[in-house]
Amino acid sequence: MSAILLFKVALVLLLFFIIFNLGRALFILVKGESKIPMSQYLGRRVLFSLLVILLLLLALGLGLITPNPRPY
Repeated sequence: MSAILLFKVALVLLLFFIIFNLGRALFILVKGESKIPMSQYLGRRVLFSLLVILLLLLALGLGLITPNPRPY
């Protein structure tokens, strides 16, 4: 597989993990019964969101992905 495909798969998996952590935090908020605090899941979501942004900036800098020249 090419590096671009692996990069895109990693990004999609990270985004699914972000959504999963957000859902777990919502479940804890609604149920209110958990040994793990909700802030742990929200903190993971923020951490992985930051990781996604840094990976995108790194890929743009290395030329793995190119921005859309015409955004409209």
